Amino acid sequence: MTVSRRGLVLGGLAAGAAPLVGAGVAQAAQSGPQQGSPGNQILQLFASLPGTSAIKIDAAAAGKSPGLQVSLNAALEMFVGSAIKTCVLCEAFRQADSPQVLDTITARQLALDASVWSLDSATFNPPNLIGMVSERTAMEAMILHSDNTGTDMMLKLCGPGNVRSFVSFAGMTKTMIPDSTRVFTAYLLGLPNYQTATYLDVIAASNGPFVHQPLNPVQTLASCADDLVSCYSRALQGGFFRYQETLSQFLEILSIADAIWLIPVPLGVSAFVKGGSIDIPGFHALCVAGGLFFNNRWVFFCFTLNWTAPAETDPATVAAWAAAVHQALQIVISALS
Repeated sequence: MTVSRRGLVLGGLAAGAAPLVGAGVAQAAQSGPQQGSPGNQILQLFASLPGTSAIKIDAAAAGKSPGLQVSLNAALEMFVGSAIKTCVLCEAFRQADSPQVLDTITARQLALDASVWSLDSATFNPPNLIGMVSERTAMEAMILHSDNTGTDMMLKLCGPGNVRSFVSFAGMTKTMIPDSTRVFTAYLLGLPNYQTATYLDVIAASNGPFVHQPLNPVQTLASCADDLVSCYSRALQGGFFRYQETLSQFLEILSIADAIWLIPVPLGVSAFVKGGSIDIPGFHALCVAGGLFFNNRWVFFCFTLNWTAPAETDPATVAAWAAAVHQALQIVISALS
């Protein structure tokens, strides 16, 4: 069974960024601003990109060292794709929160079958894999490779309503979570039974046109930079968990995200990140959000880009954005070191 590229609409950061980042960073370093405040230098890196950029960087002052705050369209709701999977991870760990959290997520077995298969699932590879998988493995697939089947396994376990309750509890007023990634894709494709569509239903429709836009009020993966930075600033420091053991497992999972290497985050910095993207004809999105820890201080950030382009992919814009993010993080680290 084959799936058209058009059907593979939702993932982590676009894989096409990886081989292009090196050249893009060199270009950004040569053409980027050499004068002005770090905040202005960062904002100028994104000024020539198409569409709408949203940026937020928040680093508190530490002792005699000043902080750094950068903001652009930070309250604007945008499509962030798989970046919302951190919210799913937060709720999963809240439900498993205990000193025995590792034993819990390792022992708990989840069904890997047609009930959770979703497009863009390189790890669980539907329909070729079936059986039982530990919750920990599903978490790792959701974050490391942004596997949508792993995500739907976690949403099924946690309950999408409970994830939305966490989002509300966290004060994330512009963050929207779909019932599942499969429901989201089925809605985009205009399936009348999108809430109950099977994997085979979505496969059958995947070569057809997209009826709904990714950013919509019904089934979407949306947030704003303010929400994501606020969430990470608390989650990465244990604000949503009672036990240190739970925080340690949460940090471990987020430290393996592929986005860390696709940007890439500079070596020598601890990074806890989740990215997201979408490519469909006419609409594209990129997002990366998370936290960096270095020199005994935290920096929380979110970079999002939504833009229109008629082609199904736009690798030039992806590479330019990834280069700008990398250069921005270099400026942050230099300014705070």
